[in-house]
Amino acid sequence: MDKPKVTPKDFVFWVGAMVSLYAGVVAFIALLFEYINKASPNPVSGTYYIDPYSSGISYETAALIVLTPVFLVLMRFIRRGIVADPSRNEIWIRRWALFLTLFLAGATIVVDLIVLLNTYLQGEDLTAGFLLKVLTVLLVAGLGFVHFIADLWGYWEREPMRARLVNWGVGLLVIVTILAGFFIVGTPQQIRAQKQDAIRVQDLQAIQWQIVNYWQQKEKLPAALSGLNDPITNNILPLDPQTKEAYEYSSTGALSFKLCATFANEGGTNVLQGRSMPLPTEPVGAEGKDIQDNWQHAAGRVCFERTIDPQRYPPYSKQKGF
Repeated sequence: MDKPKVTPKDFVFWVGAMVSLYAGVVAFIALLFEYINKASPNPVSGTYYIDPYSSGISYETAALIVLTPVFLVLMRFIRRGIVADPSRNEIWIRRWALFLTLFLAGATIVVDLIVLLNTYLQGEDLTAGFLLKVLTVLLVAGLGFVHFIADLWGYWEREPMRARLVNWGVGLLVIVTILAGFFIVGTPQQIRAQKQDAIRVQDLQAIQWQIVNYWQQKEKLPAALSGLNDPITNNILPLDPQTKEAYEYSSTGALSFKLCATFANEGGTNVLQGRSMPLPTEPVGAEGKDIQDNWQHAAGRVCFERTIDPQRYPPYSKQKGF
């Protein structure tokens, strides 16, 4: 009996299914890794603000949303074709796809266990985050191996109801994983608000130093922020990232001033994988003391009062070399 030939439809369906499967699995594992990093951060990695949705989370989430239904739909068409014509079980592209997937899943399990044992034998700390990542890879690769070896043995053709349940289960798992991200790292709207608050603090820092520089040059504070604009040096004051309005400023004394902004959330520290880190800021001296971590703020309108120390920041005309 002649072996059935591979039609263009067979080729497109199987290649599309495998590409969407491999890319979707990589995105799924990477997304879980991002969640693990957020829940169990590495204390020695990084220093400053990390926007979760500017990292891989947004891409991985989008990839899962698109690739999961593509894979499930293609596999549904493939299984329908096999039910209508059982000889499609024997086409070479199906067997190649299944054996390749089994090989990749098995190799992933082996490499995952090697990494675990190597880390242990080297005496390194088996942190909760590391173990969760190892377990994630092991479970995903193991379940994939079991699923496709069952497919190779014809189990899903004999149990079509269970095959449909598996499809629904995969879809539900992806949905739960994506929704979990909104609770772990926040919704895109929440992250956007946090990022805008961080920009506001950075803007106020920049304005603060422009005011100090203005005082050092003229030995007086500007009457308004517009006095800091200098087209020659391309010094243009930043605006609020959301309202596009100027920040509030007022002089409260010969050496003191006040900067105000409206924040969406409580904060003033940079978010680093679930932890708070002080903003990197140069202090304005006040009575010889540094005001290092001085950008804490509540939600709503907040004002920051500053006093220039002339000994720390003397006028340029009184500095050596001028």
